[in-house]
Amino acid sequence: MSRAKCIMVQGTMSGAGKSLLCTALCRIFAQDGLRTAPFKSQNMALNSFVTRDGLEIGRAQAVQAQAAGIEPDVRMNPVLLKPSSDTGSQVIVHGEVRGQMPAAEYYRYKKQLMTEVLAAYESLAGEYDVVVIEGAGSPAEINLRADDIVNMGLARRVNAPVLLAGDIDRGGVFAQLYGTVALLEPEERAQVAGLIINKFRGDMDILRPGLSMLEEKAGKRVLGVVPYLRVDVDDEDSLAPRLGRTEAHKPLDAVVVRLPRISNFTDFAPLEAHPQLGVRYVDDARQLGAPDLVILPGTKSTMDDLLWLRQSGLEAAVQKAAAAGTPVLGVCGGYQMLGTMLHDPEGVEGPAGRSLRGMGLLPADTTFIGQKRRTRTAASVLAENLAGAELEGYEIHMGRTEVSGPPFCVLADGRRDGCAQGCVWGTYLHGLFDSGQLTERLAALLCARKGLRPKAAAAVSHAVYQQQQFDLLSEGVRQALDMGEIYRMMEEW
Repeated sequence: MSRAKCIMVQGTMSGAGKSLLCTALCRIFAQDGLRTAPFKSQNMALNSFVTRDGLEIGRAQAVQAQAAGIEPDVRMNPVLLKPSSDTGSQVIVHGEVRGQMPAAEYYRYKKQLMTEVLAAYESLAGEYDVVVIEGAGSPAEINLRADDIVNMGLARRVNAPVLLAGDIDRGGVFAQLYGTVALLEPEERAQVAGLIINKFRGDMDILRPGLSMLEEKAGKRVLGVVPYLRVDVDDEDSLAPRLGRTEAHKPLDAVVVRLPRISNFTDFAPLEAHPQLGVRYVDDARQLGAPDLVILPGTKSTMDDLLWLRQSGLEAAVQKAAAAGTPVLGVCGGYQMLGTMLHDPEGVEGPAGRSLRGMGLLPADTTFIGQKRRTRTAASVLAENLAGAELEGYEIHMGRTEVSGPPFCVLADGRRDGCAQGCVWGTYLHGLFDSGQLTERLAALLCARKGLRPKAAAAVSHAVYQQQQFDLLSEGVRQALDMGEIYRMMEEW
C-alpha cells in the first residue's frame, strides 16, 4: 500500500488563516487530479459537523473535505475539544464524547491520544495521494511543547514539511514569523519548509525589502504572499470576522444574538449571501434596535448563556420585540431557551438538579440528558408562512424537548421537530438554510411584512455556492504561492 505525500500548515497564532489556506490547498490538489484528504489531529472549536455515520468533527475539516470533493470522515479530526467554560472542555475522540475535562486534566490525558491520532492519520495516508495537515494555535507556545500532538510533535512523527503562516493584516508579521522560528527547538526548526505571509493588502514593492530581510534572519524562504481574499467560506471559531459585524446595509435587518459560547454560527452564512438580507451580530441590548428578524443561535452552554441573556437585558429586549410581532428563530440551544423551562437532573451543563425558567416564547420544556444526539436528516417545514420548504440538516444536542404546540418541521423518518407559535420558531436542525428554500421563504415573509417587493431569485443551495467560493479561493492562493516548490518539497521531504 502506497503512503500519501503530506504538507502541513502551521500559524504564528490563532486566526492566522491556517484553516483557509488548508482549504485552498485541498482544492488545488484535487483540481490537479490528486486524491486529497484534510487532517487536524486536535481541534478546539464550537462549530462542529456530523458525518454521514453520525460522528462529530470540527467544521473546518468538513469544509476542507468538501473543497477536496470528498465526504467528511471522522478520521480527519480524531480529537475535538468543545469549550464549555473558560477552563474546561467536552472531549470528543473519534466522533464520540469521552467526557468533560478541566484544562489541566486534559493536558495530562492528551499524551495517551497520540497513538489514536497516528492511527487515524495512517489510515487516511493509506487511501489518499495527499494529506493536508492543519496545526493549531502556534508551535511556539513553549509551555505546551511537551507531549504536543497537533503542531511540531505531529509534524516530526509523520515527517511533514511545514508551511508557517503569519497574518500581516493584524500587524507585526515579521516579528510573528521570525519570533516563532527562533523559539522552536533545532529539530522543530528543521521541519519548517517555508514561510507564508497571509492576508496582504498593499503595495508589494514596499513589502519586498522586508521579505529579503526576513529570509536572511529566519533562514527560511518566503513561499508566497497571499492577498486578503474576499471569499465566503464557512468560518470555524469565535475569531471569525463575521461575528464582529454589527452593521448590515441591506433592506432587511436580521440580528443574531452573539451568545458567549455561540456554536455553529455558520448556519446563518446562507442568509448573509441573500441580496436583501443583512445579518449582524449583537451582544448588547442597546445594539438590538428594531430588526426584522431576531435569531438565537446554538450554544455549548444553554443554561449559562440564558442567564447571560437575562442579565444583559437582551432577554427582555427579545421578548419585547416578539410581543410586537417581530419574528424570532431559535436554533438548537437557542430553541431550548425559547421554551418555558429547562431542567438538568444529571448535571450535563452544571450542578445536577438545576432548573431554569426559559424565555416563555414557545410551549416547550427541555430536559438535558447525558447522551448526545448526532444525526443528519432531511425535513419539510410545516410552520405557517414558511411551509413547504425542503431542507437537509443535522442535529447535535444533549437535550430532549417536550412540545405542546405545533411543530416547526417534519423529519424524513416522520418525527416532528421543533415548535412554531405565530412568528416564533424553534428547531434543533443546524444547516436549515443550506438548501436555499427556507432562505427564500423567510426573505419573502420579511419583505411582505415590511412592504417590500422580494427580489425574484432561484433558490441556490449553499453547497453550490460554497463550491464556487472554493474555486475563487484556490485561484487566489495558487497564484500567490510557489506551488512548484511545494510539490517538490512534498516529493523530496
